[in-house]
Amino acid sequence: MPYFAKRLISMLAGLAIESFGIALITKSNLGTSPISSVAWVVTLRFPWISFGVTTFVMNAVFVAIEVALLRRDFHPVQYLQLAVTFWFAATLDGSMTLLTWFSPDAWWLRDIGLLLGTTILALGICMEVAPGLIMVPGEGIVRAFSTVTKVRFGTVKVCFDVSLIVIATALSFVFFGRLNGLGVGTIVAAAITGLIVNFLNRHVRFVAAVEPARAKRAKA
Repeated sequence: MPYFAKRLISMLAGLAIESFGIALITKSNLGTSPISSVAWVVTLRFPWISFGVTTFVMNAVFVAIEVALLRRDFHPVQYLQLAVTFWFAATLDGSMTLLTWFSPDAWWLRDIGLLLGTTILALGICMEVAPGLIMVPGEGIVRAFSTVTKVRFGTVKVCFDVSLIVIATALSFVFFGRLNGLGVGTIVAAAITGLIVNFLNRHVRFVAAVEPARAKRAKA
């Protein structure tokens, strides 16, 4: 199998795994991941619109903001982010359907669902990022803000996630008059996902952007 095909499969599989992790976190009834918080609150308010559809719309907005920020520096190939988002949104809806039965009331089941979902999300992120193909809109918009403001990517990422949580919280109170769709799970996912990603990257070998054999020849 060509190495590019392996990279593509790894990215698509990673996105599907990410979507399952987010669905499991969400179905644990402790909140959802920060990147999905606005989309989930909108879905709760308009339940005839699926989580996947609201996620796709949010990511399309992210791409539009990237275009506005980067202008001529936004290369046409980056529009493939929309295709990647379509796949992610479709698998997210599929994951939510698969987990229809999972709606725990016991705190320990919720906690297990949250921690397992966060671990699965982190695994998916590793598999998606390692091949070095198309950046998903949630990361692309952070990179765009980082490029324009000259602020470090990690710092912008934290600010971006916090901003999404604030917007989702505001929408929740507008729609329901109370906090709905967000919770301790949102904070936990934000706090530990990166730590799990770092752990997995240290101990697990994922499909890299450059074929190992070629990398060795380049060094030689």
